Amino acid sequence: MTLVAGVDSSTQSCKVVVRDAESGRLVREGRASHPDGTEVDPAAWSAALRTAIEEAGGLADVAAVAVGGQQHGMVCLDSDGEVVRPALLWNDTRSAQAATDLTAELGGGQAWADAVGLVPVASFTVTKLRWLAEHEPENAARTAAVCLPHDWLTWQLSGGDQGLDGLVTDRGDASGTGYWSPAEESYRLDLLERAFGHTPVLPRVLGPAERAGTVAGGALGAAGGALLGPGTGDNAAAALGISAEPGDVVLSIGTSGVVSTVSSTPSADPTGTVAGFADATGNFLPLVVTLNAARVLDATARLLGVDHEELSRLALTAPAGSGGLVVVPYLEGERTPDRPHSTGAVHGLTLSTADPAHLARAAIEGLLCGLADGLEAIAALGNPVRRVFLVGGGARSEAVRRLAPAVLGVPVLVPPPGEYVADGAARQAAWVLAGGSTPPVWPATSTEVFEADPVPFVRERYAEVRDMTAPRS
Repeated sequence: MTLVAGVDSSTQSCKVVVRDAESGRLVREGRASHPDGTEVDPAAWSAALRTAIEEAGGLADVAAVAVGGQQHGMVCLDSDGEVVRPALLWNDTRSAQAATDLTAELGGGQAWADAVGLVPVASFTVTKLRWLAEHEPENAARTAAVCLPHDWLTWQLSGGDQGLDGLVTDRGDASGTGYWSPAEESYRLDLLERAFGHTPVLPRVLGPAERAGTVAGGALGAAGGALLGPGTGDNAAAALGISAEPGDVVLSIGTSGVVSTVSSTPSADPTGTVAGFADATGNFLPLVVTLNAARVLDATARLLGVDHEELSRLALTAPAGSGGLVVVPYLEGERTPDRPHSTGAVHGLTLSTADPAHLARAAIEGLLCGLADGLEAIAALGNPVRRVFLVGGGARSEAVRRLAPAVLGVPVLVPPPGEYVADGAARQAAWVLAGGSTPPVWPATSTEVFEADPVPFVRERYAEVRDMTAPRS
């Protein structure tokens, strides 16, 4: 049996899965936590990966490895390959003004969408680099190379022997920087120069199954010799892990909420609602991201003093629409819509809705309404919706599973809980090992289908309150 390994270096933790390259069967796995915060020393990711590899039984018998990682994070390296400052993560909103400035400087959203398929928001690397240049000019001047979290870990696994020239990435992750064009398959160095003031070394963009080298002996505690895949961003890896095809929508409820679909053509949305990313196979991945997803469930459960199971039970006892009670769950600001400084809001509280059940349901409906807006925006760009897969930690909630089809207006398919980002990375590793033009076909996981009558009035009421509570310009 030939084994491959996939890594998911997410915001909150690092997961490693070891699978049979031919069948995809899970053999073993490991996990380690990441520190909290919106900026992190990349050394913490390396330490977590080392621990997760150990917990997964090591990689001595593994033939190929690939890394999936949280997108957009800004990792700055000096000329010696040392980290300049802690990495700014995707959910760090301090570069919101930089995003506004960059959008205006190029002439608005249409110009950016035409150039790189997206419009700057605080999440994207390009805006973080502008923030760095403006607020930490000494660190900006020291920066000789810029890479992303998955690029950094792939480089660490390779031993970094080739120096900064050994940095590699893939089209899926590169497409989330704001200075790589999915349509042109190339970096836009003019945009990088505009944002940062100079052009640092950037990772070489590999093809979907191109080899990135080999694991160096002793790197992060791994035995040497295994092939390294190019890796990819977490959203592209999840699509690969679930074997999504054109027309399939993956709706993930994790730290962030993500609505993405595999498409054969690039997207360019001048409003910035849909980011026109690339995927890990050669296709494209138009995508909408919300900052507030599973943590909305955590916060509501904490507020009510209940666990997640009780939160779900309470929500299912309240009526659709929560009697007019609406929760706009912008607990960490928001990325879509672009309101980085917003806060959450509760509206419509009456004597009849002032109880835990109504609040529980309103919070879940608010979370789902934001994702439904994303699904609608992706479809509006001409992307057919064939199937909707519901994944992520939030999908473990029975209330989320049962309310999702009613709010989204379509049936949803819920695969078994799994590490789909790590699985996608493992599938890419098997692809690199086997070669060929398409990834290996692993047996599809069984899915449970949830259906419900649509409740459009829930989204209408939510939109009314969302717009009512928008910050004044």
